[in-house]
Amino acid sequence: MTSGRCRHRCPAGSLGAVVETESTTGSPARQSCYVARAPAGCSITIRQPRRRGRVGNGLTGEHLGRSRVLVTGGAGGRLVHHGPRVWEREGADRSRIVPAMTGPGSTVPRQFAFTTRAHVAVDDATGERIGLDDVDTRVGWLLDLIAGAGAELVSRLWRPATFDVLAAGRDRQDRRLPAQGHVAAARLGWDPFYPDGVYVPSRVSRVVTAQVLATLRSLTYRDTAIAALSTRFDPATGRLTAPTEPGDSVPSGFARGVRRQLAARARSSGGAPAGRLRITDLQGPPQIASMARLSAADRQLAQLAVTVAEHELVLTVKLPTCPALVGRAQWRRVRLTAAIPAHLCGRPVIDWHLPILVLDRRGLLWRCAATELVPAGDLDSAAVAVGVDWSPSTLGAAAITTDSPEGLVSDYRGFTYDDRGLGIKLARLQAEGQLLHAKAARLTRLAATAPPEVRAQLEAKIAVLDEHRTAVGAKRGKINRELAFHFACQVTDYATTAGAQVIAVEDLSTLETRGHGRVNNNRAAQSARRQAVAALAHTAAGAGITVVSVPARGSSALCPGCDEPLARPGGYHDAWCPGCRVGGNRDHLAGVNLAKRALLGKNNVTRRRGQLPAVRVAEHAPVRPSRDKTGPTPSRPRHRRVRRSLPTVTPRLGVTPKQHVPAPQASVWDTVQPTPPHGDAGSRDTRTSQTPATPVADGMRST
Repeated sequence: MTSGRCRHRCPAGSLGAVVETESTTGSPARQSCYVARAPAGCSITIRQPRRRGRVGNGLTGEHLGRSRVLVTGGAGGRLVHHGPRVWEREGADRSRIVPAMTGPGSTVPRQFAFTTRAHVAVDDATGERIGLDDVDTRVGWLLDLIAGAGAELVSRLWRPATFDVLAAGRDRQDRRLPAQGHVAAARLGWDPFYPDGVYVPSRVSRVVTAQVLATLRSLTYRDTAIAALSTRFDPATGRLTAPTEPGDSVPSGFARGVRRQLAARARSSGGAPAGRLRITDLQGPPQIASMARLSAADRQLAQLAVTVAEHELVLTVKLPTCPALVGRAQWRRVRLTAAIPAHLCGRPVIDWHLPILVLDRRGLLWRCAATELVPAGDLDSAAVAVGVDWSPSTLGAAAITTDSPEGLVSDYRGFTYDDRGLGIKLARLQAEGQLLHAKAARLTRLAATAPPEVRAQLEAKIAVLDEHRTAVGAKRGKINRELAFHFACQVTDYATTAGAQVIAVEDLSTLETRGHGRVNNNRAAQSARRQAVAALAHTAAGAGITVVSVPARGSSALCPGCDEPLARPGGYHDAWCPGCRVGGNRDHLAGVNLAKRALLGKNNVTRRRGQLPAVRVAEHAPVRPSRDKTGPTPSRPRHRRVRRSLPTVTPRLGVTPKQHVPAPQASVWDTVQPTPPHGDAGSRDTRTSQTPATPVADGMRST
């Protein structure tokens, strides 16, 4: 969107607005001006930007104060303001206002995704009804055509020169490559090939090249990292040497994966030094997903209309009528109608985007996107932050830190998320999936050397196991999505109640679970933390709260007050600082640390496209304990499905209490059972203990 300035020369940073005019001809025109802090009565000129040689219509208006403006002039009469985001033109044209600048009470556009399915399909030319099964078949022909052409193009471009061009971002004339994939492919001459005698519209080729370029661009970073890591790899030891250049550092998990690839190639080549390798030397071309990204095309292939009154989306798309496409007659337009989900009907959606068409077990699925207006978050003036620490036993815990005139304060009381037992279910499904994978791998090894008749039986069993494993994976994905959005809603409500302006989460690129055993490490690594971060960022943006990423190192081990190592007097879940005399749940103290780092680094935030705002440096300032009631109280007690490392036993009259010996090292999953006292068989009967001949330690004396 463009921005203008009123004739009164309002100061920079004042709240602005964009007036979007929708004319009767269907061509939208957008104008903008600053109207927030301009004195009432000043004259405002709204100019349409020059586009394709057209001159703006020169709307004029008068600022009425309090972000109100009366716009007059131009074609179609005048614009009258009827609310925060409602403008109306007196005449045939319609207009609406879209705030464009950040400030108190302003809004910003935000994209979100949703899915829907068509319930009506008609031929666009004749109006004849078409069965949904026939539509699924015709869409399947389109997706097969796109997937086949994309696979051929990827295999043809799978060479180092392709990644050199994409990494440089320049074409043969040293011009910068555009962001649109199909435009960049056309400039580079990367066109898909089709079988002889098959007619394919040029807009379908746009969809193919857009999907291929998106895949290759995502692999460019991996190619650059492999080229840097391969020069540091020693085939004799199988290790990577320390990086020498500042840009050679990559996340440890990514480096380990590349090291395994390099070690496997070294074993296959006899251990000879390979030198500088590329991604094409270590792996084959990727598979192209069977989908149609219609956003890469224009109205000649697909167009989307919205009927707000009926809450429906109408997609008109050109589909093949038969597998053998010999001419234009085999491509006909089909009008598909789908319902807008009920939870989107009342939201301020300002734009609906063309969907992605995929086929699943239920038929045609629309993966849609839309743009809505959400409250603008103000990170620079944030005074209250919520830190979210990822927990292995529960998905996460949160705590609050406040930036007061006296410094940072916190009550060190946190909120622990209750996953309602879904974590146990996910662990069981994960173990089941791993067992099925091991069975299928063993049968595959046996089938390689088995007789033909036995091999057929083993392959049938392998197919059944793979089908079951796919079903288990789908169930895990569904539970993870539900868990992620439920967690996001709970944390957002907690932050909103506390009046927080920012939520701090750990940087997942540097977060790695290790040191707790193979099973626990694997279980924690496969938790839906990244999906929960995406859900949290989406949900918090709707409430005007910014989610930032902060460094994770030392958040659970250091005291928020003095930055010294914490003691663990009660096991893994407890933390205590003898110097500051503060303590509590380990995850709650980590949340205080994360919130502190977000408040201290709010003026030094790195913003990258497609990523969360990130604080790269962990600063320290003492967090003073405060017992004031500044945080919300959880609405219900947490459901504890596991026992603590040191359970509290209520003493009973007439019964000698058992003396629990703490475990030598508390488990991260709270599954280590406390060792019973020496000589105690578990009976509640009172037994008289005889005085030992030699003194023993108090912890070893039986009762």
